[in-house]
Amino acid sequence: MLTWILIGAGVLIVAIIFIYYNRFSVLSNRIENSLSQIDVQLKRRTDLIPNLIETVKGFAKHEKEAIKAVTDARKALVSADNVEKKIKADEGLEKALKSIFAIAEGYPDLKANTNFLELQRELASTEDKVAYSRQFYNDSILSYNNLCTTMPGLLFAKMFNRQVKEFFQVTAEERKEIKVKF
Repeated sequence: MLTWILIGAGVLIVAIIFIYYNRFSVLSNRIENSLSQIDVQLKRRTDLIPNLIETVKGFAKHEKEAIKAVTDARKALVSADNVEKKIKADEGLEKALKSIFAIAEGYPDLKANTNFLELQRELASTEDKVAYSRQFYNDSILSYNNLCTTMPGLLFAKMFNRQVKEFFQVTAEERKEIKVKF
């Protein structure tokens, strides 16, 4: 009888260890997936930008400096190889895009151009998807961190050498209100 109780307790402990190990693995995979989704949306944005630039070029040939700034910022985002560099490059790209939209103010024909309007809508849609991807990433981090910091997950986090992860933070530049008029 005592043997069966000890065997049952051993099986229960092993099952609990497997359950918690799997929970940590699933949450870690969700975090990696959500970070990849952010990358997908940033890539989509960088793919839209050359079309936007070409549309603006036709109307604003003398605005080469603003166009060059957007092109350079796009290259920096494409070549960024870690999260910190991507965040910094993304900030530069958002700033450069603001200048392109400001150029549109001086060209009423550009503001009414079908290609420009469609690209603007696509860019806005992509911005929404980037925001959603960032939110999903932070939600995944929250679930993971909750598991790492609450009992009994805390014990298993130490056992599996799992650490609390950083949230995707908005920079001071991104917190500024954007005012673009069309």
